[in-house]
Parts: sequence; C-alpha cells; structure tokens
Amino acid sequence: MMRSHPTGHDAPVMTAASSTLPGDASVSTNKTVFPRLTAMMLLEFVVFGSWFATLGLVLATNGLPAIIANAYLLAAVAAIVSPMFLGALGDRFMSSQKVLGVAHFAGGALMLFLPGAVQAGNGNLVLVLVFAYMLFFMPTLGLSNSIAFRHLGNRQDLFPYIRVFGTLGWVIAGLFVGALGLSASPSIFYVTAVASFAFGLYAFTLPATPPPAKGVKFSIGDVIGAKAFQLLRHRNFVVFMICATLTSIGLAIYNAFSSPYLGALGIENVAGVLAIGQASEVLFIMTIPWVLKKIGMKWALLAGMFMWGVRFALFIAAAGDQHWLAILAIALHGICSDFFLVVGAMYIDQVSPVELTAQAQSMLILVISGLGAVIGTFLSGQIFGSTVAANPTAGPEAWAPLWLLPVGTAILTAIIWIAFFRHSRHQDVKRFEAAPAI
Repeated sequence: MMRSHPTGHDAPVMTAASSTLPGDASVSTNKTVFPRLTAMMLLEFVVFGSWFATLGLVLATNGLPAIIANAYLLAAVAAIVSPMFLGALGDRFMSSQKVLGVAHFAGGALMLFLPGAVQAGNGNLVLVLVFAYMLFFMPTLGLSNSIAFRHLGNRQDLFPYIRVFGTLGWVIAGLFVGALGLSASPSIFYVTAVASFAFGLYAFTLPATPPPAKGVKFSIGDVIGAKAFQLLRHRNFVVFMICATLTSIGLAIYNAFSSPYLGALGIENVAGVLAIGQASEVLFIMTIPWVLKKIGMKWALLAGMFMWGVRFALFIAAAGDQHWLAILAIALHGICSDFFLVVGAMYIDQVSPVELTAQAQSMLILVISGLGAVIGTFLSGQIFGSTVAANPTAGPEAWAPLWLLPVGTAILTAIIWIAFFRHSRHQDVKRFEAAPAI
C-alpha cells in the first residue's frame, strides 16, 4: 500500500526530489545506496511472490477451495485499513527502515502458523492469519517506495530501475517455489517466513530514514487521500478512476483464481508458470517511454486495461486441449500490469497539482487494491462457489462463467474510455488546477 505523506497547512510538502537526509545517505553522493535499495526492493517482492501467487492453489488442493475468495477479499480489506494500522508509524514515530524490519519479523512469525492451519482444514483460522499478516505486510510496499524516493533525492528518474528488481524478486520466488515442487503445498508459508526474517534483518542495515512527519498531527483524511477528492471535478480524472476500478476487478480475479485454474488444467509447476508473467513485466516496462511517444497516454492506458479482457478470453479458450493459451495469457501480464498500473501512476503524477500528488496516488491505490479488489473478489467468489466449487468433478469448462465477468468489465471499460476520456496523443498532459483554499 502506497503511503501518502501529509500535505497542507500543518505540514511541509514532501516531494520525491526533496531530501531531509544527510548528504552521505543520498544516492547522488554515496554509490553504495543504489545497490542497497535494489536489494531492498528485490527482497520485498521475494517475500510477496513466494506465497501470494499460489495461495489459491494451496487452498484448493488442501480441501479449502470455498475460502479462496474470502482470503483475497480480506487481503483487499487489509490494503484499505493497513495504513491506519501501521503506516503512520513510519511517517511520524519510527525510522522507516526500522518499521519495515519490525513488520516483516511480525509477518514471518504469523506465517509459521499457516501450514498447520491449512493442514488441519481450519478455514476460519487461515482467514484470520492471512488478514493479520496482510495488515503488517501491506504498509511495507509503500514504506519500500518511500525509503527509495527519500534516498534518491533529486534522482527520481532512477526509481524504475530500482522498482524492476521488485518484479525480478517475484520471478525468483516463483521459480524457487516451483522448482522445489511446493506450488500447491502449505510449505510455501515456511519459505515466506524464512524470507521475511531475512528481509527483517536486512531492513535494519538500510540507510537511516527518519520519520518525515515527526510531530505532525495525525489525520485520517491524509491517510485516505481525502484532499484528492477535489480532482473529481475534472471529467478525465473521474473517467480514469471509474475505469481503474473496473479493471482492478479483473486484477483481483486473476490474483485469486489464476493459480487454481492452471492446476485444474493439469499444468505442472504453477508457480514457475506464473513467474512468466512477472518476467514479461521486466521486458514491457522498458518499452513504456517508446509506447507513450508513439501512441500517447490515452491509448497506452486503453491497451493496458483492455488486455485484461483478452487474457481472460484466452483462459476460456484454454479449457479445451489448447492449454498453451493459458500460458500465453500469463505472458500478457507485462502489458496488463505495466500499461495499467505503471502508466496509470505516471498519469496521476502528471495531472495532479504538486501539493496533491501524494494523496492522488494514495487514492489510486485505494481504488485498485481496495475498492476494485473487494468488488472483484466478492463477485468472483459468488460465481466460483455456484459453479466450480459446487461441482468439484467438473472440468476446466466449468470455469468459463468466472472468466466472463472480467471479459465483460474490460469491454465496458473500453467503451467508457473511448467515449468519455478526452485527450489527443499529440496533446501534452497538463496538470489540473487545485481548488482554491476556503
């Protein structure tokens, strides 16, 4: 969960280019800082990728398919409430790298209890543990970004080269879990626990990152990005947020059910196959500047959002004997993720007034990881329960109604985007004006 730092009359505006850190802690003056930040990002996503991608497969294989949707639903709820639970600690009271370390130690400890809960078939305990774990983990995504930006100072342009190591970390974790044959095993949680403890130790060696808002009055409005609501006065922003919500419904369904579906198709090494998607992210993220130059922001975003529907259509087609189509759908993840999530964040950064950029980014994350994810997991859980779970002996064809939902939302998204988003590819993206202070 990306954290938004307070902005307004009672706090200084923090930007990615500003720095309150000692000179020797900046990437511009200390060449060891950059590799330390890349290692941080890699380990962050080794932890995440070691279990989240195949959680659904583990639950389906171990007699708990009925709670798959609820597990991912609770993860989405944690994405909404976790900043209030832990994120403010790193903003106001403790150095960010220490909060990062403590959170991963706590998460690793919780992971140690999950294998036993799954093997015992205790679905309620599994859900409680997943929710508790995500309360600790979700803020670390934003903390890692925050630490990186603080130490980059005026070299914000280097951030994509740090962030790409997060994708590599997810790939490495997936390949490792798959190579060990643990894709469907509760033992993946032990792998996550070990990775969490290792990262927790490493976090304490990161460059000191003092709390940027120490002494600032806590405001729930800052946490949820309330000041960014004024951007809803602009039609393009409203259209983007609606389309982001619709697209994130498909993202939530993919996160929850792609791994058990690959298992239902009889595909071996599910974790390794899913890692193909993250590997494609590494390739496509490098093409973003070229694509934006050639087709512009509007059509790049449309490509990212509509391709979610294409990949689920491939899932439907793969139910026969064409299982390779499912692998192709996984490989499209680079387009779907980079041209939706990354380009979307770039769009928000370009159009938001400087004093509202952080809050607007927080609002986007809440829409994608919170609102859209809640809707997607709830609806898909209902469909899965009435089709696949209700008939365990049914083949992959029984999954078609589940995949039709994101195909439909992708078509609806494309119609709304083309009809209502007004922006020429030859037109520069301009910042919206902030509403005058009252």
